[in-house]
Amino acid sequence: MFRKISVVGVGLIGGSFALALKKAQAVEQVMGVGRSQAVLARAAELGIVDRIATSMEEAVDGADLVLIATPVAQTGAILAALAPFLQPHTIVTDAGSTKGDVVAAARLALGSKIGQFVPGHPIAGRESNGPEAALADLYVGKKAVLTPLPENTTAAVERVASAWSACGAIVHRLSARQHDRIFAAVSHLPHLLAYALVDQIDRAPEAALLFQYAASGFRDFTRIAGSSPEMWRDIALANRAALLAEIEGYASQLARLKTMLAVADGEGLQAMFANAQRARQAWQGAIEAAEKQPNTGGD
Repeated sequence: MFRKISVVGVGLIGGSFALALKKAQAVEQVMGVGRSQAVLARAAELGIVDRIATSMEEAVDGADLVLIATPVAQTGAILAALAPFLQPHTIVTDAGSTKGDVVAAARLALGSKIGQFVPGHPIAGRESNGPEAALADLYVGKKAVLTPLPENTTAAVERVASAWSACGAIVHRLSARQHDRIFAAVSHLPHLLAYALVDQIDRAPEAALLFQYAASGFRDFTRIAGSSPEMWRDIALANRAALLAEIEGYASQLARLKTMLAVADGEGLQAMFANAQRARQAWQGAIEAAEKQPNTGGD
């Protein structure tokens, strides 16, 4: 499917992409690009990349596809660095968790070559980071969202979609605005809440005692607070308008919960909890059903 792909950022997301394409025998050569030679060397040791690029020119030269899998704040600089070497047949995509800012940065960096950039976001991850966290099966049964631009050709979009399908992902399409609004609610806000709760407990005078008795409920709720602080800082700032709206809505929900507790409204509490339980069970059932379906590579 691909003679050569270059992955900028060979940690969990980029490394898993490379491993998945290798497992599917969909790529002949994977070239790694990154800030740290030690990380790139480790990725090579683990078989994630076949070669390490010594320059962006070398990375782009002859590449069919370039994946940018770095914190979103770095995307503009990376695109600007590769733009002079971008050949007509090369498609560039990203794995950023926000899309409005990425698209704006891409337009500025690529100019007339913007049609060669197809924005994307795989909906998969772990709280671990680095090449050691990469898994060949990370994307199997998971969604990969593309937010195509008006300048993208159908062939370019399908090229990127085919890569994610080869990884085992189910490809969906949204506009950049839809994407950022949706993920502010169901991904970005939960991460902020997990970070805030762990930070709050750690700052308490009896933090050691609190952590001593924290068990599975705390572990499950706060698992995502183990994710990369740099990455989530960038996501929060990039999508801050949508996140502020979601925080406002959540604050209203907390105020409602506080009132019910204050007046001992057991009936109201049970109704809220029961509705949340029903909604979560329905969501969980839909996720499990989707993961059992064969991946046809469609939307």
